[in-house]
Amino acid sequence: MSRDLSFISKPVGAEMEEFLRLYKESLSSSNVLLQQVIEHVTQKHGKMMRPLLLFLISKMLGKVTPAAYHAAVSLELLHTATLIHDDVLDESDERRGQPSVNAAFNNKVAVLSGDFFLATALQQVSLTRHFEIVDIVAKLGQMLADGELLQLYNIANNTLSYDVYFDIIRNKTAILFSSCGKAGAIAAGADEVWIEKAASFGENIGLCFQIKDDIFDYYENEALGKPTGNDMKEGKLTLPVLYALNSTMDDYFLKLAEKVRNFTANDSEISQLIEFAKQQGGIEYAYKTIDGIKEKASALLTDAPDSAIKESLMAYLDFVVERNH
Repeated sequence: MSRDLSFISKPVGAEMEEFLRLYKESLSSSNVLLQQVIEHVTQKHGKMMRPLLLFLISKMLGKVTPAAYHAAVSLELLHTATLIHDDVLDESDERRGQPSVNAAFNNKVAVLSGDFFLATALQQVSLTRHFEIVDIVAKLGQMLADGELLQLYNIANNTLSYDVYFDIIRNKTAILFSSCGKAGAIAAGADEVWIEKAASFGENIGLCFQIKDDIFDYYENEALGKPTGNDMKEGKLTLPVLYALNSTMDDYFLKLAEKVRNFTANDSEISQLIEFAKQQGGIEYAYKTIDGIKEKASALLTDAPDSAIKESLMAYLDFVVERNH
């Protein structure tokens, strides 16, 4: 059974409080409209899973330095910038239970505000005075954009490749967790072996995180009372349905999958494809995949000394895999 976030964050509670103070302090503007957006975005900041990972890694491998704080703020700002921009691209009207920036204001305000968050991320990473951490953030920005473009390109093609799916989620989601792990290790002064282990641990967490997110889309949303199917509405075929299609090569459902990618599938057809994925063992396959990745992540911490922080990192991994939202 997974522990809750209060248990996981206990060894770095003070660090997380200081991080939140610095995060909010970095976001202030005399521009009235921009300040309204900042207040809107920061009033609900989510679970802060990524900075939490960075601080746990940093403290396990050394201590939490000023560079670690600035790296954590920078990475969270970059993440927030991509969410603001993603909501514009996806025409989403909600984020973290409140109106998205584009819905609360408009697309122009959202794009420009996202740019401000991105520029602030760059300013914060410069304060680390650490070239390797600057390099991580610069490459992360590239990879996140690459992942989104790869996803758009994949929608326009009829490939049912697992490799492409994993390339997308690695570049869209896992790279952010990997960057947090790596930056935390570098800021703590860890050796090359542990820097790579921390990066791999983060990547595996990110892969588990995204596959679990994809599974949620096949189940009932409390507000809707039916599977959300949002991914398919956006032309995306995720791991459960990819498995069902690849293992059966059923003509009828292959045609439905093509309609999903062409944005011509109706709600009934999407529901059929969701049910097909479930009946053909797609959900079980996705969970089995998560379990395999989780084992790889756990093995990376085998040589870490036993401590409350190691226990928290293992609980963090459990939390990502077992969460229900």
